[in-house]
Order: sequence, then C-alpha cells, then structure tokens
Amino acid sequence: MLEFQNVWKVFETRSGPKEVLRGAYARIRQGEHVGILGRNGAGKSTLLRILGGVERPTRGKVRCTMRMSWPIGKGFGIQSSMSGAANSRFIARLYGTPVERTVEFVEDFAELGPYFDEPVRTYSSGMMSRLLMGLSFAVDFDCYLVDEALSTGDARFAEKCRQVFEMRRATAGILLVSHNPLHVKSYCDTAAILRNGMLEFYEDVDEAIAAYQGL
Repeated sequence: MLEFQNVWKVFETRSGPKEVLRGAYARIRQGEHVGILGRNGAGKSTLLRILGGVERPTRGKVRCTMRMSWPIGKGFGIQSSMSGAANSRFIARLYGTPVERTVEFVEDFAELGPYFDEPVRTYSSGMMSRLLMGLSFAVDFDCYLVDEALSTGDARFAEKCRQVFEMRRATAGILLVSHNPLHVKSYCDTAAILRNGMLEFYEDVDEAIAAYQGL
C-alpha cells in the first residue's frame, strides 16, 4: 500500500515559493497499474521522486509498505568513477539481491561488452542509458515507477526493454507518469490527473483521458 496524505512540495525560486504539490491525496494498492497524466511542468517528475523516496515532501505524510523502484532508466545511485559491474554490485547489496545474479543480468541486458568493466564516466549517453535500464530491471520491486519514456536507443533495444517490462508488469504494480494518454492507455488500469498540485483519480482510464484532453 502507498498512501499520500496532504502532501505538499514547495520550491523556493527567485520569484518566490512555487507550489508543485498542494495537499495531494492518494491511495495505491499493491499490484495496481496506475497512470498519472499531467501537462509539462505539472510536477509529475517531482511526484515520482517523492514516491520513490528520492525526494522528501515539504509537509504531509507518505506511507509506503511496498518496495518501490526508482524511476526506470534514471541515474539513481550511479557512481561515475565505478564501472558498470561495480555499480551493479552496489545496487545488489543496497537492495539485498544476489550479487552474482544481478551482475550477470545487467551485463547481459546492457550489452556493453568490455566497457562493462570500465568507469561509467567513459560511457557514451547511449551506453549509460543501457546500463541504467539494466539496473532498473535487475531488482524485483513490488511497484515500478516510470517517468514518460520507458526505453531508449535503437528499435531492437527498445523492444527488449518492452518485453522485460511486460514480464515485470505481470507480477508487480506500476505507477506511470506521462503527458501522453497513449502511454497510460497501454499500461494502466486506472488513472489520475495531476492538476494545480492536486491528484484527481478516475477508476476508468478512458474517462481520465477524456477529462485530461478536455483541459
């Protein structure tokens, strides 16, 4: 279970405080596939970082009894001075997964060849993206967080990401934030709209999409 209770997030800017979340409430059960729709700048990425424990709310309570991923494909915990293999071992120890199995999975998934044992700072952006996707899928989470795009790179690697994501989705929940209704329609069973710092939930995805497109 994941609960948001009167969650606020305020950033200090040169022009004064900016309220990204304004007393948001949510309750998401384990195994649910939930989409959150919002325009660019609505605060979707900030919301996802709070859900993943990467960022703290300004006030309010976040209660979570599920093991949440960091946003898939993002650079949580990556050390640029360490190799891809060393980063894989670090993530395995951090989340309590078998080290050897985790390293083997990431090495096979990312397809970095000898660069897997080289410092991450030497990677191209495409190589980094492959490593990040591999690390994201190497841990069995109760709920996977997805921020907009699921995959990156060429069509073959994108299909590889999609297949593994479908396998994880079959046994775990997902929480996907996007400005694109097609993403939510493809992967989610229920949806909400993030608007004016508040979450408006809809049991029917099509109803949520219609309301979002009418904004």
